[in-house]
Amino acid sequence: MSIGIFDSGIGGLTVFKEVAENFPKADIYYLGDTARVPYGNKSKETIIRYSIECATYLYHNFNVDVLIIACNTASSYALDTLKKILPIPVIGVVKPGAQVAVRYTKNKKVGVIGTVATIRSGSYQQELKQLNPDLEIHQKPCPLFVPLVEEGWIDNEIAKLTVKEYLQELIDKGIDTLILGCTHYPLLKNTIKELYPHINIVDSSIAIVEYINNLKLDLNGNGKRHILITDESHAFDNFRKLLIGDAKTEKIELSDLCSL
Repeated sequence: MSIGIFDSGIGGLTVFKEVAENFPKADIYYLGDTARVPYGNKSKETIIRYSIECATYLYHNFNVDVLIIACNTASSYALDTLKKILPIPVIGVVKPGAQVAVRYTKNKKVGVIGTVATIRSGSYQQELKQLNPDLEIHQKPCPLFVPLVEEGWIDNEIAKLTVKEYLQELIDKGIDTLILGCTHYPLLKNTIKELYPHINIVDSSIAIVEYINNLKLDLNGNGKRHILITDESHAFDNFRKLLIGDAKTEKIELSDLCSL
């Protein structure tokens, strides 16, 4: 069987890495929409349209058996739509992350950080409340985290100061668990843990693996790895080398994506 993964750009490679390591025999196809990144500042309608194009491209061209939306913004807005139009399991990153957070928290105070669009959607808050109505949820957009990660500034003084500037407010509210609601953010996990060692950190890329395991799918294949992008990206190259080495990357035409 094969797994399709798409993201608005490069952050989803954190999901690709975890899935590839945990399902070595599965064929995995990754599509990063680097020509139209970021999705986080787009309208809901545009996010859904872009997501449909990426998802159907993977489904029609590679006959994937399961699809992962490795983008919190797309998961927040397009998951229900993609579940309706595709005849395969479609997994977002929100629900798996929320499930792990509910399991981790002891004082029922959970923090959520993400893009402006993800936080505005309220998707994590809704999912968390469905799982446990007694939770106290504190959310905060952290827009500077993405450029920090793409610049490779993940453990220097600038990164530490930015993390403290964003997160101290949530820490002061007494959270004991923090959901990293953007697939870029796991690269800052060590810095966050260094500054706030008492906080339980929920990495959605790891939560996804647990979620897939629970589906009991037969994911044996040839172990193929195929990475696609819609535009050349220096940041993507740096991120790819940092996470997964020199895996071959193929550029596809955005017009092919949009014609579906």
